[in-house]
Amino acid sequence: MKVQEEYARTVEDAKKAAIEKLGVDENDPSLEIEVIDEGSKGIFGWGNKFARVRAILRNDAEDVIDETLHRILAYFDLTGHVEKEQDGDILRFNVIGGDMGLLIGKRGQTLDALQFLLSLIYNKKRKDKAKIILDVEGYKQRRERTLRDLAIKSAEKAKYERKNISLEPMTPNERRIIHMALQNNPDVATFSQGEEPSRYIIITPKDKE
Repeated sequence: MKVQEEYARTVEDAKKAAIEKLGVDENDPSLEIEVIDEGSKGIFGWGNKFARVRAILRNDAEDVIDETLHRILAYFDLTGHVEKEQDGDILRFNVIGGDMGLLIGKRGQTLDALQFLLSLIYNKKRKDKAKIILDVEGYKQRRERTLRDLAIKSAEKAKYERKNISLEPMTPNERRIIHMALQNNPDVATFSQGEEPSRYIIITPKDKE
């Protein structure tokens, strides 16, 4: 919960100042406005009293994400907890627990879908946007290492056998990892082919005749 109190000549001005400092939209459903003092104009310009307003963000977006993840775990009858880490404008959530394969899905597709959903929840009507990264038991880190190793080995094979190497279909995020791993490789180039969800990467030697 976040609380911001502001004084101003009018209630509306105080509300506006408090909302701006909280960095949320005035229509945010988790925002509550409490008028502590409506203020007064005084008599003949004397004794003016400023209005005082308290803006309360009952459910900060990070708490909403945490609550959403726990509801998902409960729905699938899974037991676990959520670790949170912030690095600048990047928020990482890692779900820890046993038998979390259901949240990962085939090739991480369920995990990617959940991450997209949580990003929408967090950034909806917020001025301070953030990149949301969702992981389960460190799956994404392990998968990224595996994909980088695959990229390097496949590039070597394409180079020495002087032929195109086609990889298995991957999600957009996984293909991005492959492309980035080989973007500075002087011997091969990469490009994607096919339609979703069967789109895949081809690694081709640059001196291929």
